[in-house]
Amino acid sequence: MAITKSSSILIVGAGTWGCSTALHLARRGYTNVTVLDPYPVPSAISAGNDVNKVISSGQYSNRKDEIEVNEILGEQAFQGWKNDPLFQPYYHDVGLLMSACTSAGLDRLGVRVRPEADPNLVEMSRPEQFRDLAPAVLKGDFPGWKGYFLRSGAGWAHARNALVAAAREAQRLGVKFVAGSPAGRVITLIFENNDVKGAVTADGKIWRAEQTILCAGASAGQFLDFKDQLRPTAWTLVHIALKPEERALYKNMPVIFNIEKGFFFEPDEERGEIKICDEHPGYTNMVRSQDGKLQSLPFEKTQVPLESEKRVRALLRETVPQLADRPFSFARICWCADTANREFIIDRHPQHKSLILGCGASGRGYKYLPSIGSLIVDAMEGKVPEKVHDLIKWSPEIASDRNWSDTLGRFGGPNKVMDFHDVKEWTNVQHRDISKL
Repeated sequence: MAITKSSSILIVGAGTWGCSTALHLARRGYTNVTVLDPYPVPSAISAGNDVNKVISSGQYSNRKDEIEVNEILGEQAFQGWKNDPLFQPYYHDVGLLMSACTSAGLDRLGVRVRPEADPNLVEMSRPEQFRDLAPAVLKGDFPGWKGYFLRSGAGWAHARNALVAAAREAQRLGVKFVAGSPAGRVITLIFENNDVKGAVTADGKIWRAEQTILCAGASAGQFLDFKDQLRPTAWTLVHIALKPEERALYKNMPVIFNIEKGFFFEPDEERGEIKICDEHPGYTNMVRSQDGKLQSLPFEKTQVPLESEKRVRALLRETVPQLADRPFSFARICWCADTANREFIIDRHPQHKSLILGCGASGRGYKYLPSIGSLIVDAMEGKVPEKVHDLIKWSPEIASDRNWSDTLGRFGGPNKVMDFHDVKEWTNVQHRDISKL
């Protein structure tokens, strides 16, 4: 059946990619779009429900052809942050420091930045260079730090507010959101005649659709057998609240990012809190399914392991030591779904012809909020360029005999993938409800 602008389209998941897809469907004139999610927008478990995310047009791949495609996709997203009136207000072009401490970390950094190609990149190797990025607050010794400062064309976006803006605009253009109740919680996709014909929600309602788009983030594997292509992996973040008289000192500070230690941002304007993430290859929650397969199952938690707290405080002592012993005002684990090669899976399913996949953000999906939905709609319409499709297609062969402990080129902490079953102690930070709208 040919797709028309009035075709019934069901999006499973109202996180970053689901909201972006809803927006782009509406902008292209599709008039019968419904989004289902168990949480209100922004979802309490969406990685996009956050005060800030690093934004740059940089790439993450190793091979030349992968770099080329990722640069195209990254530039499309970055142009959206800079020029789309919907997203422009949430982007802050404050610059980005990318650094490392070991030879392995610096080698990895060399894959991600090419100083000879970008006059905005400044090489950094001395402690005073790092302190000069924000002299009023960066008072640490930066021991062993080396890297590059991207003076412009990078920074951060207010993640939650931009995500909410995308959802609201999609609603204004006619998209129906059913979220925050059993009516939005998908129990199963409808598998029929070797195809997917919609979904069933917890209230028993059957949502039939001509096209179903799966954008369920780390939970996507609960609805479809991904043949080991997805590994839900979690990261850890905390906030420290600044005193009102301190906040101006940190304003417009660049993003400080060490790919082996962690990263932090200037305080958000709403609460005056600095967000800090300790860097590591991630946590899994590996369990065996009834048929004996190993899988990582995501769960919601607004605390972080005590070992994560120690890593955060070590990062602060090297950079902003005056904050190193401050209490945390917020903490949470944040889930994403890693593919075997950290490339996205955006494709029409080869066996289920009415199912489109927007999955496998691999810890780098948020910055594509302005544009990723356009690519997912292109996949539905059969318009993805061949070179791009080859990189993001359904590829179970890449995940055969998958090593669930693969660090995927990430560093930090013990330099290995950890598992929550081994965590003995957690923080005890006051809980905060992060859903709104």
